[in-house]
Amino acid sequence: MTQTSEFPHDRLRAEVRLLGALLGEVIRDEGGQALYDRIEAVRQASVAYHRDPASDDASELERLLGELSLDQAIGLTHGFAAFSLLANVAEDRAGKRRAQAQAEAGQRADTPEGVLKRLADAGVGLDAVRDLLAQALISPVLTAHPSEVRRKSVLDRTATVGELLDGCDRDGVACDAKSLKEALRRQIVILWATRLTRASALVVQDEIDTVVDWLQRIFLHVAPAQLAEWRKLLDAPDLAPFLRIGSWVGGDRDGNPNVDADTLRAAFRSQARAALGFYLDEVHALGAELSLSIDLTRVTPELAALAQGSGDASIQRADEPYRLALSQIYARLSAAYPALTGEPTPRPARFDAPAYDGPDAFRADLNILHDSLVRTHGAVFADDRLARLITAADVFGFHMATLDLRQNSDVHQRVVADLLKTAGVCPDYAALDEAERLAVLARELASPRPLFSPYADYAAETLKERAILEAAAEALSTFGPQAIRTHIVSKTDAASDMLEVYLLLKEVGLYDPADPGACPIQAAPLFETIDDLRAARATLERVLSEPSARAVAEARRVQEVMIGYSDSNKDGSYLTSGWELHEASRALLEVTRAAGVRLQLFHGRGGAVGRGGGSAFSAVLGQPAGTVAGRIRVTEQGEVIANKYGEPEVAQRNLDALTCGTLLASLGPQSDAGYSAQHGETAARLSAASMQAYRALIYDTPGFVDYFRAATPIAEIADLKIGSRPASRTASPAIEDLRAIPWVFSWSQSRVMLPGWYGFGAAAQGEDPAELRAMAETWPFFRTVVQNMEMVMAKADMAIARRYAGLVPDPALAERIYAAIRAEWDRTVAAVLSITGQDALLGGQPELSRLIRQRMPYVEPLNHVQIELIRRRRAGDDDPRVSNGILLAINGVAAGLRNSG
Repeated sequence: MTQTSEFPHDRLRAEVRLLGALLGEVIRDEGGQALYDRIEAVRQASVAYHRDPASDDASELERLLGELSLDQAIGLTHGFAAFSLLANVAEDRAGKRRAQAQAEAGQRADTPEGVLKRLADAGVGLDAVRDLLAQALISPVLTAHPSEVRRKSVLDRTATVGELLDGCDRDGVACDAKSLKEALRRQIVILWATRLTRASALVVQDEIDTVVDWLQRIFLHVAPAQLAEWRKLLDAPDLAPFLRIGSWVGGDRDGNPNVDADTLRAAFRSQARAALGFYLDEVHALGAELSLSIDLTRVTPELAALAQGSGDASIQRADEPYRLALSQIYARLSAAYPALTGEPTPRPARFDAPAYDGPDAFRADLNILHDSLVRTHGAVFADDRLARLITAADVFGFHMATLDLRQNSDVHQRVVADLLKTAGVCPDYAALDEAERLAVLARELASPRPLFSPYADYAAETLKERAILEAAAEALSTFGPQAIRTHIVSKTDAASDMLEVYLLLKEVGLYDPADPGACPIQAAPLFETIDDLRAARATLERVLSEPSARAVAEARRVQEVMIGYSDSNKDGSYLTSGWELHEASRALLEVTRAAGVRLQLFHGRGGAVGRGGGSAFSAVLGQPAGTVAGRIRVTEQGEVIANKYGEPEVAQRNLDALTCGTLLASLGPQSDAGYSAQHGETAARLSAASMQAYRALIYDTPGFVDYFRAATPIAEIADLKIGSRPASRTASPAIEDLRAIPWVFSWSQSRVMLPGWYGFGAAAQGEDPAELRAMAETWPFFRTVVQNMEMVMAKADMAIARRYAGLVPDPALAERIYAAIRAEWDRTVAAVLSITGQDALLGGQPELSRLIRQRMPYVEPLNHVQIELIRRRRAGDDDPRVSNGILLAINGVAAGLRNSG
């Protein structure tokens, strides 16, 4: 690779070839020529199989796979997995170049400049944008949902490869220079010799550490930079931060028995260490920089007073007011550090000072410095290191990320029942109907009398939940109101589910019957099944008719509601999930408007299309009119975090895309502009037919569960050490009890991608193709549905799926169910092509199509080896290397497809 090609895809191909050639050299040197030759033979046989599974050349694949020794299989899998990881680096760089070129050409609406131009063209001025962002909340929420198969050590290596190539671009060094190749080869040797899979299961503290690492390395730096850019573009130097980073890690105990009061405290201590450590380093650096002498400059009276009050007695700094002030700020931060983090300050101050009691006083002192610099020396100090530090303190405080609590409503019911029974209030709360439960809860919420007695005996679950909420109260007292804002209730299907949370908060002093609006934590329902989404209107109406919940919502002027993409998809199909979420959002908006409060939707999206994945920008634009209104929260989880926020430039681009989507959905032409009553009726029919077809296969077909568990690596995925919680909510083998992530992950591995498309073809059969095309052209919601479906189907491969079906012990069952899936696949492909007017999937997106085609020859061998090793394992080969090889293949396929769950 000697020069930048005229065509972007040529440059991408050249970089892939460079990295692939270096990997090949490493494999020959480290693994031997025989392994290299075996890898190449399997790759060629896999390509032949892809072209024609029935050909003689393709049959060579079965012979090669059958002859593989375990060591050869593992070496081969390791090689293809490493190549996929390196190819991802080249693709990410191509994506950055493409995004930059499109932004410079003014072709992107998901950039700050692009969205302001589009809004201006629609008659929306900067004042309206400033006003919206002044009260906006845009919040990506990092979760520990287990869909990231890559170890941090692997991510670090691939990041270093990318940095080396980026440095080559910046420095103008020829990309085939000897020094670059040597540096790349060194990293590839390390990658080749690095174990790609985890040797032990993650615990909650591992997940906390991972999220804190992202917060510390990326978000602490990117959030202030993003706000500074928007302030300049809008000429709004005082624009308050609208970005708030959230986290579930340490507070999400739904189905995770490993989360308790200690993990909640550990999460805040870990987050505080990162935040305060960053602040201490920045204050120290500013102290080295701001050496201004009082003999050569003027300062404001406020700064003079701050400097004079400093405990710094250094003679060398006696004439340096900024350094004196910063010494005092550093000492106060240093004094706060042990109490907030549980550890000694890494670099203690030289003198004692009173600890800051919160971030407000810290920001106030920093503002004194900044105000003095700007007043005295002008705009050169308006957006500098100190300004970015102030912004970081505004966004992150001492708590770093706002931590959500989450628990299943069944748990709350049992805990409340235990409290009521032990207190002699109600002998069997669970036996009451909804009206009776609400009456009991309302009485208790109006009474100042606590239910809990330290002298009574309670179930372990009750004591655990109480301890967690006590830890939450401690966190709020220590870190302030931004530490915890929301308690999400999974499996919400009744108003009593919300009131139970307020009753439990009352037990730890967070809900005061005399002033319910002062409750610092709002209960938020999570509607996630199809039935729950359909009942969402009635449920929320009943919630907001209760004085307790209504008071909290009115005090905030907002009622948050979370809607779940994963379980609704598993429950009713991709199309039905999307439509029911869309309709529930409309209904929830009507309810909150009638109650006089704003709706704040929290979108529980995953990485895969079957769990709500896809472009966040397009997803926001596809929301029903009025449901965004400047406020949106979105989960970011698993591999999505690394893909979207793995480096500062990419992270800022994705945060800007979410911001731009929010602005357009809130201020631009209404997202429902292309919607008509006829389109709505058609979408409703499509949804009903899709759900019928989907459920007929998943829940009503005899033997389907057996097929699913044999024709996908679901059992093997359960052995992946990628999360701290179990794959199923219960020991039941039923699909209903399986978590959405392994459900989607297993279909992705077997290349069926069923959760992302099944049911659409059957639904579209009876509809007018012209109307479906019109819906896709004019209605953002439907267009996004079709585009996401098209993208996920392009990664599917029915020929490989048939080979997985060969793992089913009953050939008749395998043929019957595979034939049903294949028939629906053919119908869905035909429907999508009819709507898009293209001859092939992704025909209108040639760049994406090319990327997928280029990587499949290196992903498919991993599928074939995975099948072979699964066959051996299920035949009784209990050699640990077989299991390790399967997990390595799963890892490689996930890396190659760029999504797991």
